[in-house]
Formats: sequence, C-alpha cells, structure tokens
Amino acid sequence: MATTRRRPPRRRVWPKIRLLLLVCVVAAGATALYPVWKAANPDPPELVVRYRTETPATASAARPSLEILNESKKPLPLADVTLRYYFTADTNSSYAYNCVQAAVGCSHIAGTVRKLDRSAENADHVLELRFTEDAGTLKPGANSKGIDVQLFRADHEKLTQSNDRSFDADKTTYKESKAITAYRRGVLVWGDEPDDGGKDGESAKASAAPAPLPAAPKGVLFDNFSYVGAKDPALFKHGWLVRTSKGGPGIEDTWSADGVTFPAAKDTLGDGQVLNLRAWTDGTESGTEQASLGTASREFRDGTYAARVHFSDDPAEGKGGDHVNQTFYTIGGSGKTYSELDNEYMPNGGWGRLGPKLDTVTWYDHKENDRVYTTTNKSLDGWHTMMITVEDDVVTYRLDGRKLFSSSGKYAPRAGMSINFNHWFVDLPFKGDRAWDMKVDWLYYNAHDVLSVKEVDAAVKEYSDNGMNYFDTVQENR
Repeated sequence: MATTRRRPPRRRVWPKIRLLLLVCVVAAGATALYPVWKAANPDPPELVVRYRTETPATASAARPSLEILNESKKPLPLADVTLRYYFTADTNSSYAYNCVQAAVGCSHIAGTVRKLDRSAENADHVLELRFTEDAGTLKPGANSKGIDVQLFRADHEKLTQSNDRSFDADKTTYKESKAITAYRRGVLVWGDEPDDGGKDGESAKASAAPAPLPAAPKGVLFDNFSYVGAKDPALFKHGWLVRTSKGGPGIEDTWSADGVTFPAAKDTLGDGQVLNLRAWTDGTESGTEQASLGTASREFRDGTYAARVHFSDDPAEGKGGDHVNQTFYTIGGSGKTYSELDNEYMPNGGWGRLGPKLDTVTWYDHKENDRVYTTTNKSLDGWHTMMITVEDDVVTYRLDGRKLFSSSGKYAPRAGMSINFNHWFVDLPFKGDRAWDMKVDWLYYNAHDVLSVKEVDAAVKEYSDNGMNYFDTVQENR
C-alpha cells in the first residue's frame, strides 16, 4: 500500500515580519515624540531658586535676595552649588558686590562680577555666587533661607535694572525665578541661561566644575571694604561702626559720617574699592569734620593685625601744612585693663614735633601718659603694609615687613580691643578750606598666628582671587 507523505505546515513568517515592522514603526514614533513628551513632563529639579527684591528699577544698588530649596531626595552640600545673576552694565563703570546677611553666614559666601564672553539679551555681565564647605548641607526638602546681597557701581552712581535679565520688580516676595541659574558641580540644574546668539544656537554653558572654594580659616577677620557707603547695611552687619559721637581726639565733637566713603582705586587689591577717610576744615572748629571707622567688637587681643594703608603728605584739596594724624590703632579696656596700640602718621608733625613722622606707641595708662614708643622720621606718602603682632605679651610693630619697635611686660594688651582707623586734626593753625584723605585697601586679623608680611599678602591675595571680600570667623568661634 503506497504511503502518502504529509506536507510540513507552512510557517507563518509574514505575520511575524509585519509585527516586527509595526514594533519598529511604533518605536521610531515614540523616539521622535520623546523630546516633546519630555519637555511636557520634565524630571523634577534637584534644586529650586527663589528670588525677591525690594528696590525699584533705578536704585543705588541692586538688592536681590535668594533662596535655594533642595528638591531632591539626597543631601545637597552648598559648596557644590553656584548661582548666577545676570545683568546689563550701564556704562564702562566697574561693578562690585557684597553680602548683607545670610542664614548660612556671609563669611561662607563668595561673589565675583565678570563680563560675559558674549553679550545676550539683557545680559552682558554676571554676578556669580559660590559657597564654602562651612556653608553646610541642605537636607532633602530644606531651604537655605535668605541670602541677601548687593550689586552696585564702583563709582556709586545709581544703576538701572530695567534691562537686567535677572531683575524682576514684580517679585517683592519670594517666588521661583528661572532668570537666575544654578549649577551643581558645573552642571546646569536650574534656570534658563541667556541665549548669546552663539553659532550652536545655545547659550554659553557653565564651564567644568570649579575647584572647591576653600573655607574661611578659623579665627580670622578679613575685609577689603567693598561697600556702597557709610550707610550701607552690610557695613554694620559686618561689625563696623562709623563714628559720629562726641569727644576727641583732635577737634572735639567733629566726627562725621560724611567723610567715610568707599571709592574705587587703582594699585589696590584687584583694583577694587578702598576705605577713604576724609578730614576737612576751613580753619574753624565749626567748619571741621573728622572721620573714623572701627569695629563694634572689642574682642581682639593676641595675634596678627595688618592693614594696607595709604598715607598722604599733601591735602586732596587746598593748601598743605596741617597737623593731621592718620591712624591705624587698637583700643580697649579701662582702668587697670586699659590697652592701646597705635600707628600714628603725621606728615607735618604735631604737638611741637616736626614731621613727617610715624609714632608707634604702646599705652599702659592714658591718663598718666604712661606709654612707650619709637618714632620713624621719614615721609611715608603712599601705600604701606602696617603690622602689629602680639604674642606672649610682646608687641611688635612693622612697616612693610621691617621691624620698627617692640614693647613687653606691662606694655602689652591687658584686655580685648577694637580695631580702628582715624583721620583727625591735632590743631587748627591755618584758615581756608582744605581736605585730607587717608585710604585703607584691606584689613586682616589672625587671632591664632603671628605671620610675616609675605604670609599675610599671600593670604589676602588668595581671598581676593576667590571672591571672598569679607569674612569673620573670629566672632563665630568664641
């Protein structure tokens, strides 16, 4: 019987091919539509920046207040974060910045102002804010709270904010602002960068992650005097007092805030601002005003005091010859604890002694005129680094690193002191209008170490290069 072979079943190939083609088409469509979907459904941001301002479009300073909210589920070290506030410069004037107050501490915030490589709409400059490791870490859901800063023209003319990308006059309470960008380790995580019209059609991105910002050293006060003026709120928040009280020295009851200004100056730290103390007179007591700035704190004693000071042999206005006293000094205590360390420069002498001369003086009892001192008889017209060191009850005065004088024993501080800069008239021998200027580039104090002038200069340069205009870790570590 013949057998019949069974034909194998036909494989269903085409249905599988059609299914595969359909999957490919769907996948391709999904891939094409993903950017559209992603734009409508972005990942939640790692952080959010909120902003407010209290200033009108035309003001003496821009005063943005910022908050950083950690929207991630992980801790956010503020040292990883960089903020950028974009603005348009009004003229060729340089711009300066200071931190007024911050919950994380102004001592742990640095700021730099720079010109953008390529201008964009409403933005040709940027204020960049960074944080040291001591600024702390935001827990998930935490808020940095207020970071209040000021941006102002170094010539102290009013600025216009209406064409500043990051300014928003309507945000008088904290609201999210994408006109301020935030970066984590150099990567954009918040905000919209300005389109600078680059060939790639994109805005300039942040560069590679910046080097970590070093923490401010412990037990150090540093200030390079970036302030708007004598009434700048940051000046008082940073522990400075402009003297307007009565009394001496010099022509009594003539201390005025009008003589305390912060102009820009060349041949200074970063060609930035200086403290300028102007003393002026018409030769009468009623027509005289003296200037002084000092720390509110009287907690400074051992360590290194240094300041870069510009002494003047000639008046800025009028005829010379006045017995003016240009002083960098410390003072504190009373009675049995009275303490005072002086650098007094008198270009035309005073008290019957000829100038130009610098007196370096350690006081024991002011009322009894109990003091020891030495006099350097030469002109000091120009910039000099003045230093006082106190260690093991030995006080040493230096001028540009050269030792001038030491005192010890009872002629050493017995109490904490304030740090001060004064400019005043010993007497009024002449008539006619004249004005004298004394400038201070920066102040440095180290409570723990006795340093050389080279070590101080290196530290000061490092702070300036990193945008650390001011910090005080002396008070917060007491």
